[in-house]
Amino acid sequence: MSERKVLNKYYPPDFDPSKIPKLKLPKDRQYVVRLMAPFNMRCKTCGEYIYKGKKFNARKETVQNEVYLGLPIFRFYIKCTRCLAEITFKTDPENTDYTMEHGATRNFQAEKLLEEEEKRVQKEREDEELNNPMKVLENRTKDSKLEMEVLENLQELKDLNQRQAHVDFEAMLRQHRLSEEERQQQEQEEDERETAALVEEARKRRLLEDSDSEEDASPAPPRPATRPNPTAILDEAPKAKRKAESWERSIGTLGGGSQLSGLVVVRKTDLDHGTQNGQQAPSSGTLHNRKPADPAPQTPGTSSLSQLGIDSRYTQHQPCRINITKRIHSLLGL
Repeated sequence: MSERKVLNKYYPPDFDPSKIPKLKLPKDRQYVVRLMAPFNMRCKTCGEYIYKGKKFNARKETVQNEVYLGLPIFRFYIKCTRCLAEITFKTDPENTDYTMEHGATRNFQAEKLLEEEEKRVQKEREDEELNNPMKVLENRTKDSKLEMEVLENLQELKDLNQRQAHVDFEAMLRQHRLSEEERQQQEQEEDERETAALVEEARKRRLLEDSDSEEDASPAPPRPATRPNPTAILDEAPKAKRKAESWERSIGTLGGGSQLSGLVVVRKTDLDHGTQNGQQAPSSGTLHNRKPADPAPQTPGTSSLSQLGIDSRYTQHQPCRINITKRIHSLLGL
């Protein structure tokens, strides 16, 4: 099996290249090529800007009857990216550039204008020197002066470079660093002084405000005298004495009948029978060892305890006394 990629083709012994038919293609046929826009342009139909370097699938053809020094000139057809209008431009081998033909306008390019101006000046100078020998001498004198100025400037630059060659850049950087540190330290000291001044001013202002407030402050009103507590005397007196006084104020003595006369109902009890047999009941005065100021008249054979409905026989024992006291308190509502 033969190789797929070979450098030498096989030609049979009876091969005759003149017998190969040739294609008859038109001379103005077009080819599809891939190219980039050679310059900035603007579409005349829609005003879209097409920048240099934008890629297009263009159609290429050879311009008929236009040749520059035996070099053919080619024309390219592209379409606007916005409105699809056709734009054409062709090569310019004389100026090594491209020329806009139809569909768009070439934008301003300062570099191209500068080159054209230099070419124009150079051509005018050559035309003048061709017919005027004195002009040639003047131009040479100007050129020599210009060359001397350029040499002087070059020498100055060389001297400057030599002086800079002896400069210690490390020392310069060190000096710059020191000056920067000093400047930062000075700024820090200034900030501290300003801060201290502001603090001192604020303290003085606060002291002045405090002194003004003390002078303007009115004297405090005197406190009213404390009124004595009506029940303070009760705390000073002994508890036993207070109980006795409150008892006497409320019910009086047990022998007093004027205070309890409306509450006590006289009834006959076994105590009456005991008094008839010669037994005498203990009086209320003996219980409290105190006589009433104005004792009420009592019926013969009765006492204060009998008026309260208490039998004297029950007063001889201690539990009975406690019950008597509880009964008296219940009757008085204490």
